[in-house]
Amino acid sequence: MRNKLIIGNWKMNLGLADAQDLVFKLKSSIGSKQSTEVAICPPSVYLMTLMNVLKDTPQIKVGAQNMFYKEEGAYTGETSPKMLKDLHVQMVIIGHSERRQYFNENDKDVNLKVKSALKFGLTPILCVGEDLKTRENGEAENYVKNQLIEGIKGLNNSEIEKIIIAYEPIWAIGTGKICSGEDANKIIKMIRSTIKDKSSSNVSDKVKILYGGSVKSDNFKEHIQYEDIDGGLVGGASLNFEEFIKLIDLANTAHEQTQSHPV
Repeated sequence: MRNKLIIGNWKMNLGLADAQDLVFKLKSSIGSKQSTEVAICPPSVYLMTLMNVLKDTPQIKVGAQNMFYKEEGAYTGETSPKMLKDLHVQMVIIGHSERRQYFNENDKDVNLKVKSALKFGLTPILCVGEDLKTRENGEAENYVKNQLIEGIKGLNNSEIEKIIIAYEPIWAIGTGKICSGEDANKIIKMIRSTIKDKSSSNVSDKVKILYGGSVKSDNFKEHIQYEDIDGGLVGGASLNFEEFIKLIDLANTAHEQTQSHPV
């Protein structure tokens, strides 16, 4: 059975003092025996500091928000997977909608980053999702399916198994629009089915697929009840300690209910 996973994507937010304060609160509140896995993805300039704070807290993983696919070279302003590995960072967000939208990353860029992350032992969090026009045109499933196929192109089964997928409907990020649990689960079931087609049922059963679209405790309680939704990629709500803990608690409860009433 897949454990639930809650990842906080802090984006370009928080000063260092506030970041440390939030991490210390999380560290003191998350128990070693809880079923839900937890990770934070702070701004890259805070990675070393926060890794040091959490070095004796394995139940909270640390990830980066982005990386370049080259190991080294004349790429001013970029961070390589080798550098992240040197910091003992465990995962990295790849292909987030904001990277695609504001920095013109395409499916080829995303695929190269996924392969490079895996090469250096980093867990890629591969983001896929459609905009509002695509959804209104009835093309959401095909669009997301194509993003996924392009993102994992050239990977073998053992590599695909190591990836985390995050479905983030772009039209529901920071807009106030809600993607219902039913709609999210429909896309996520398609993602799992596509992974099965491109690998095997054993691989697709192991891959964690998260939902990310203005995740908050008042709407996430619906999403996390679906068997194929393994957790959340959380934006703004991960900056608030009380709200982030609520999301983790919801995931814990959903996991316990699944164990008590297996499908």
